[in-house]
Amino acid sequence: MHPSRSPFGLSRRSVLQRSALGLGALGLADLLSSSKALAEPVAPQIGGTGGSGSLAVRQPHFAAKAKRVIHFFCNGGPSQVDTFDHKPMLAKYADQPAGMNLRTERRTGAAFPSPFAFRPYGESGIEVSDIFAKTAEHIDDIAVVRSMYAQVPNHEPSLMLMNCGDSVLPRPSMGAWVLYGLGAENRNLPGFVAMCPGGLPIKDSENWQSAFLPGAYQGTYVDSQHRELSKLIENIEHPQISTRGQRRQLDLLAQLNAEHRAARIDDRLDARIQSFELAFRMQRDAAEAFDISSEPQHVQESYGAHVHGRQTLIARRLLERGVRYVQLWHGAGQPWDNHENIKDTHAKLAGELDQPIAALLADLKQRGMFDDTLVLWGGEFGRTPTVEMTGDGKSKLGRDHNHYGFSVWLAGGGIKGGTTYGATDDFGFKAVENPSSVHDLHATMLHLLGFDHEQLTYRYAGRDFRLTDVSGKVIREILG
Repeated sequence: MHPSRSPFGLSRRSVLQRSALGLGALGLADLLSSSKALAEPVAPQIGGTGGSGSLAVRQPHFAAKAKRVIHFFCNGGPSQVDTFDHKPMLAKYADQPAGMNLRTERRTGAAFPSPFAFRPYGESGIEVSDIFAKTAEHIDDIAVVRSMYAQVPNHEPSLMLMNCGDSVLPRPSMGAWVLYGLGAENRNLPGFVAMCPGGLPIKDSENWQSAFLPGAYQGTYVDSQHRELSKLIENIEHPQISTRGQRRQLDLLAQLNAEHRAARIDDRLDARIQSFELAFRMQRDAAEAFDISSEPQHVQESYGAHVHGRQTLIARRLLERGVRYVQLWHGAGQPWDNHENIKDTHAKLAGELDQPIAALLADLKQRGMFDDTLVLWGGEFGRTPTVEMTGDGKSKLGRDHNHYGFSVWLAGGGIKGGTTYGATDDFGFKAVENPSSVHDLHATMLHLLGFDHEQLTYRYAGRDFRLTDVSGKVIREILG
């Protein structure tokens, strides 16, 4: 007998594979036995390899303040000095160099005062720009971090850094990490949804990817400009086969996959199996979740008639149905990348978001969801307090990219409202007080979700990876 073979004619490798995959087969057997339930493979170990990529609900490392996240992502980089970081010195030194000599990506000139008025709001008296006046009415529930910094003044790497924790290599997005750590509460809807009206370039899908995490944790993209379910989510409806026919197809496919799965270890197959089953069940539940017509008229009006109002209302409906992470992209057609005429463009963009954000914060409170929903607003970097110039030295009345210092804000989910943290210099160029990296922000968010960011890891290519790479500290001063 060949030394590598068992008495039953199987190789040792085959015996080990088949023995190790017994629990996977049990998961597939559950899938075959129920037309409603998703197969439940072995739950991944937090800090382990993740195994089969199960979406089963899991407990975090310690008691969490938040159990879901909604992220308003302002694509292109909103200006901190025109939104949440008032700098009166810009007006004092208007049209003067003011000694600002940090290197910028493009040619900039003199100090450029904000074209918008700032005023204090709430009991905290935090100053906010008039373009976010409705959001500012909730400032006592908001913590503004004014000392954020990124690594480079370029969009693509900074987008990946903010969303995935690395500016160079594609890594799992934060939504994927949250879903990996907590699992899914609703087995009939995606646990991680990214919405953007009008669509984004294909490269931007890197920002809601699962990368080396199992594919079950990847974000589901929704083009929220549409109202019909078949256009909101591609291929959600089968054009020819009935529900019963689809069920029979899936049962046969599951049986074939079980036979294939028994001979090899392949997390990608587990993810594909779960995707098929989720897509089947979504045909019923997604239609109800994305249909806002059942909302009272006054609620619909509070969010506004703009597509971003409808998108935000849909996001609230998803969150209350157990979706863990919803990212709302803003600025696809016209990004916040306002190199010229920032007065009109920033006012327009903020006008699309201000009412929906304010309505969401009020709605979450009214429904008892505010205290365990973490809300994040911000972009990939900020903008210069100096005016951008044309090649022949004329003012473009806009601002260049600025990764040295910018603002984000958080609310709900264990955040201490009515607070500010850190500061930029007198002109709003560089973080000088309590500089906060993107990894610090991610560490803080994971902490509120119940995780030690250093322990939420996944072994890949011989290394334990984490969202915060090899750095990051919790910003405890903004915790409630």
